Amino acid sequence: MKIYLLKRKSTIPEGSNKVRKTSLYLAYHYGTNQPREYEFLNLYLYEKPRTQIEKDHNKETAKLAELIRSKKILLAQSSQHGFISPIVGKTSFLEFFKKVMDTKKDSEGNRGCWDSAYKHLLSFSNGKDIIMDQVNEVFLERFKEYLLTTKARRGNKERVLATNTALSYYTKVKAAVKEAHIKKLLHENPVTRVKGIKAAETHRQFLIWEELKMLVKTDCEVSILKQAFLFSALTGLRFSDVQALLWDNIKYSEAGGWSIQFTQKKTKGAETLPISEQAVRLIGERKSDSEKVFEGLQYSAWHNLKLREWVNAAGINKKITFHCARHSFATLQLTNGTDIYTVSKLLGHKNLKTTEIYGKVIDKRKIEAANKIPDLLL
Repeated sequence: MKIYLLKRKSTIPEGSNKVRKTSLYLAYHYGTNQPREYEFLNLYLYEKPRTQIEKDHNKETAKLAELIRSKKILLAQSSQHGFISPIVGKTSFLEFFKKVMDTKKDSEGNRGCWDSAYKHLLSFSNGKDIIMDQVNEVFLERFKEYLLTTKARRGNKERVLATNTALSYYTKVKAAVKEAHIKKLLHENPVTRVKGIKAAETHRQFLIWEELKMLVKTDCEVSILKQAFLFSALTGLRFSDVQALLWDNIKYSEAGGWSIQFTQKKTKGAETLPISEQAVRLIGERKSDSEKVFEGLQYSAWHNLKLREWVNAAGINKKITFHCARHSFATLQLTNGTDIYTVSKLLGHKNLKTTEIYGKVIDKRKIEAANKIPDLLL
């Protein structure tokens, strides 16, 4: 890799005026046919320095830019030979975390979780920066303890974070640490030597078939939300995948019938998901391949409210989120005799243990069913 210091003319606001200056930036060349990357340094030279002060400014700024370039070259060479430069240890883990966070835009919920994890990192460090040299087992243990004991405000009350919420935030930090290690910003990955947060068992809310039929008969203020929720309940797709679904993803063949060919937003796994004819009837007349199937579907607090109002209007007294449609699909499949391995494949789970949680739900349903037999007055 080669790194060049380049210049470009720019117009920079200074007070109420705009001044023509030369912007300094770095260009990274990784080789023939490889995309180039650019990093603007926010350093500027006067195009035509007139005073001694302006001339001195240009001289010192040019030196600073060249120093930055030299350090970047040193870092690149150290990484190529398997070394972690001492300079890297002084770089900001918080800034790196934000860069990783910016790549996690597959859904509003996931982005929000990363953002909350970052805010807790700031609170944990009392607003001070965290450098790479500090990211070790002690740091992870202390941050884990912080998550399990800190209180967060919900409405007018302060409560300790739920265990699974703490787990979600800790997982984001672990992912960033792993990424830093991959990019040779850390000599080793301390995550491998720190025990994680054990997930607490939760009751996964779902709808039974009769309740889904009640929703079909009930109007929803946001019609596209109703259509998308029912589609998720019939296919098991996550919200992010439903929202991104294009007509081009809907396929039909004589041998296999209807299916969805897509890449999961969460796992990045390429999937071919068989779907029923009633799921296809639900989405209506086919449009052009490049159009979204659920055009206008959004994730927001307002849409979540409209979902709850729709559920309540149907006479269903359950705390239902959009993700509960996916839970409903899983429990309906298991209740109707589909084996857990097949359900795991339909949901796109990489690990069968993720699907086994639904088995406990089905056991509860079996107990309820057994007690529905009328009393024989024995």
